[in-house]
Amino acid sequence: MARFAGFAFIVLLVWGLGESTAQTQETVQATLAAQIRTQGFACDKALKAVKDAKRSKPDHEVWVLTCSNATYRVSRVPDLAAKVEVIR
Repeated sequence: MARFAGFAFIVLLVWGLGESTAQTQETVQATLAAQIRTQGFACDKALKAVKDAKRSKPDHEVWVLTCSNATYRVSRVPDLAAKVEVIR
């Protein structure tokens, strides 16, 4: 019985982490899309946001945001407007 309880806990933990990651991804997409819209860029529907690990630094995140109508490179520094580049 104890083995089953331990297994059930691990399954629920992994399932919960997967759900949390998906929710976090949706939040990042929505936040980036909202930010670039306020800066005058069109993002009809945010489809995907991927962090660019090579370009990112502490306190300077770089994301590639894919929208239904365009793809952007978004550089974010705390307390400043984002630098937005149209990729395609």
